[in-house]
Amino acid sequence: MFDKQKTIAKKISLQGVGLYTEKKVTITFKPAPENSGFLFVRTDIEEKLSIKAHISLLFNDTTDRGIILEKNGLKICTSEHVLAALMGMDLDNVIIELDNMEFPIMDGSSKYFIEAIEKAGVIEQNAEREYYSIKEIISHVDSKTGGEIIASPYKKLEIVTLVDFNSKFINIQNAVLKYPDQFKQIASSRTFCFLYEKENLKKNGNISRYSSSSNSNEIAKHNLLKIMGYLTLIGVKLKGKIIAYNTDSHINTQFARKLIQNIIQKNKDIPKFDLTKKPILDIRNIMKILPHKPPFLLVDKIMELTEDCVIGVKNVTMNESFFMGHFPKEPIMPGVLQIEAIAQVGGILVLNQVKNPEYYSTYFLKIDKVKFKKKVIPGDLLVFQVDLLEPIRRGIVHMQGKGYVNNQLVVEAEVMAKIVKIQES
Repeated sequence: MFDKQKTIAKKISLQGVGLYTEKKVTITFKPAPENSGFLFVRTDIEEKLSIKAHISLLFNDTTDRGIILEKNGLKICTSEHVLAALMGMDLDNVIIELDNMEFPIMDGSSKYFIEAIEKAGVIEQNAEREYYSIKEIISHVDSKTGGEIIASPYKKLEIVTLVDFNSKFINIQNAVLKYPDQFKQIASSRTFCFLYEKENLKKNGNISRYSSSSNSNEIAKHNLLKIMGYLTLIGVKLKGKIIAYNTDSHINTQFARKLIQNIIQKNKDIPKFDLTKKPILDIRNIMKILPHKPPFLLVDKIMELTEDCVIGVKNVTMNESFFMGHFPKEPIMPGVLQIEAIAQVGGILVLNQVKNPEYYSTYFLKIDKVKFKKKVIPGDLLVFQVDLLEPIRRGIVHMQGKGYVNNQLVVEAEVMAKIVKIQES
């Protein structure tokens, strides 16, 4: 029997103060539809733009200020304790509203968020959960700090953290989580800081809301809590054993990125495409977004469209203009046009997120890891899935696309492109 997705039973709010902004903020947890994931909504912004908790929207992987998500210039800061609480309470879909850019620090743990979720209650939904089971060793080592995370196959999720600051004041610590049974033992562990950090926080007036601790194994527990926050950014439930040594935000981020790459590139299971439902975008909508027009428009409809993934369909017919001269006795869709189709589908993923997409184009910068697995011929129905591999920075887009015919992979490639504003007519 498959696990079902879960959300909260009703909305609930709580208030606090942001650690870095020192601003009062109200956050509200709300039930969310199936397959939504964790969605943040800034209610202090008129557009009420939603930001999904996903690694592709991570603003900066070198900051020591926790998870900062960004979309269209709008930021959500220090969300790791909230995300850890959502994961720890075994949830899948929740809307989290906040009326400022930063989450409240509360007591430096996930305790108060857990209590709010328990008051709201948890309900099961109809949709099945998606799991990613680690099949091989995945690791990341930081050569500067010596911190390391290693993941290996295991039947369920288990996390072990070890901390050794080589200090006579703080003993070597470890913590273990057998998810989700032991989460409440981890949830109340507080944010910690060193004395030199404490003095800086005093100067900034923040120390009253920042916990300092060396009791028992609280530091190891809190490191585990933060890792859980970062693991939510991969977008699926995880099965595997994770061992982490002296980790920080940068290491957590790089490890999450490796998991995403592994999920996208090494999971050989063919995605399930429901081509019977009504498309998200038909050909008329597509032509309003892409600058391409027939006969060089190589996508007919969009079936799914999120912030980091798009699924498009191309009906390959004998009427295609390129079949007239490309192996006319044995018509084959040119490989370069299959790559172009991947780029066009990816272009919809990118341009759909900007205002006035008709004023922009995407141009190739790099094509890598191209593989053609099978001929594409007239009568084939090409289904493309394009995933964002990294956050969009300075208009640079890095995507991976795969094309399928009859549930068989026929083409794949990584594409790097640049968004460029074109001359307005």
